[in-house]
Amino acid sequence: MTVHGAVLVTGGSKGIGAAVARAAADAGRPVAVNYAADEDGAREVVADVEASGGRAVALPGDVSVEADVVRLFDAAEAAFGGPVAALVNNAGIVGAHGRFDELDTAALRRTVDVNVVGAMLCAREAVRRMSTRHGGSGGLIVNVSSRAAQLGSAGEWVHYAATKAAVDALTLGLAHEVAAEGIRVNAVAPGLIDTGLHAAAGQPNRLAQKAHTIPMGRAGTAEEVAAAVMWLLSDASAFTTGAVLPVHGGR
Repeated sequence: MTVHGAVLVTGGSKGIGAAVARAAADAGRPVAVNYAADEDGAREVVADVEASGGRAVALPGDVSVEADVVRLFDAAEAAFGGPVAALVNNAGIVGAHGRFDELDTAALRRTVDVNVVGAMLCAREAVRRMSTRHGGSGGLIVNVSSRAAQLGSAGEWVHYAATKAAVDALTLGLAHEVAAEGIRVNAVAPGLIDTGLHAAAGQPNRLAQKAHTIPMGRAGTAEEVAAAVMWLLSDASAFTTGAVLPVHGGR
């Protein structure tokens, strides 16, 4: 199904999430732009959408907190006068850069809470509202995974890679579970993408240092990842569920 209702994008204030929100709005969909802390970024995305004639709302919420997730869906439905038709499960953090045995436990737990528990809570809430088993009319879920789930990110972000492997497993299992209930569940797995994530993690030169490992010879863009997400939210992918679509330039 092509998404005809509201799209909820978690972690939509910057990077891939912001690009997805803008792409969904360009496709004529109302967009709920979730943020945890970057209110200014989320409001900038909303302003861009509204300036181009679209509808958007900025909604706060920590995806790792169940009550926040429920409020987030409620607020999106209230803002647009109808159910959320698609969830883009994008919120995530990389945590500290470095060896796994030097990782602080609090940082480890926070990464798992956001990337795994958060993705699961949002997906669960989406199913509860979308599934025909629960009286819904169906919907779409796209999880944002990472190429790191297959590469492992040794010496950099092993913990992050492990959380994204969990997202892949969630995608496959949930897709099978709800396929007969009107819900398709897929994921995109970006590789090295030119966003502010690397600088925010203390590695501003990482893309330049890793470019030689990408067969296509360059990092990807957030807009290229957003285009893959939009394909998964369209009728063009109507027979696709349980897929993890690589967007990594061959790396």
